[in-house]
Amino acid sequence: MSATHPVNTALPVDTVYDTGSKLRWAAADSWTMTRRELAHWTRQPVQVVVGLVFPVMMLLMFSYLIGGGAGVQGDFKAYLVPGMLTMTMAFGLEGTMLSVTQDLGKGVIDRFRSMPMHSGAVLVGRSVADMLQSVVGLTVMLAVGYAIGWRWHEGFASFMGAVGLLLLLRFAMLWIGIHLAMVAGKPELVQAVQILVWPVSFLSNAIASPESMPSWLGAIVEWNPMSATASAVRGLFGNPGAAGDSWAAIHAELLAVAWPVALIAVFFPLAVKRFRELSR
Repeated sequence: MSATHPVNTALPVDTVYDTGSKLRWAAADSWTMTRRELAHWTRQPVQVVVGLVFPVMMLLMFSYLIGGGAGVQGDFKAYLVPGMLTMTMAFGLEGTMLSVTQDLGKGVIDRFRSMPMHSGAVLVGRSVADMLQSVVGLTVMLAVGYAIGWRWHEGFASFMGAVGLLLLLRFAMLWIGIHLAMVAGKPELVQAVQILVWPVSFLSNAIASPESMPSWLGAIVEWNPMSATASAVRGLFGNPGAAGDSWAAIHAELLAVAWPVALIAVFFPLAVKRFRELSR
């Protein structure tokens, strides 16, 4: 799976190499694990297609079947598309979680650990593959949004800034998913965990304005990390945003960075710690 290291495999990799060699081998091993995850795409095309089609169906359903969101002023599609892009960053985590738990259940990770490879390569490879798939999914959603009439009105830099905030949120959600998958341990338990994605996603301003909700619920919605990203993305795209004069609404761009960074700071080390404990 990974290139054989020119060292005695009985010795821990981390104790043999200098810093430069460690980084080179860590990158090589991580890319090997990334290619392993990408190879699954060709073997499981249906799962990949379903992952791409599902958010598109959600976008079309809310746009054409359900109609305008509560409390939204102006063009609903201009409000909806950035919100659905944000929700898409939470969808599909079950695929990541199932892959992790299946590898744990089949002993695949134990076999990787017996090889002379960097200890973090498995998690890094999983995360890189997931982010690549997220880029593909985001591109599809942007194309569909454009096809149904959505437009952005700011420059290219603002457009890329919005995309960056969306991927930052995805990266944070990814490490939450990896950690929870290792805590769950079994694929059947993942279904119970992934149900939480839905209330968190819909308890945001993705499809309705907090101003249309009871005050206590609107306050919760405004402080949802996904609401911060959705509001910030709308601003960067030049699309209409949710009305509101709360601190969270006014400083949405700040929170769109702070929330994901805080989540990564918590769940990344927890995931790494949990991964190391699995081999004991």
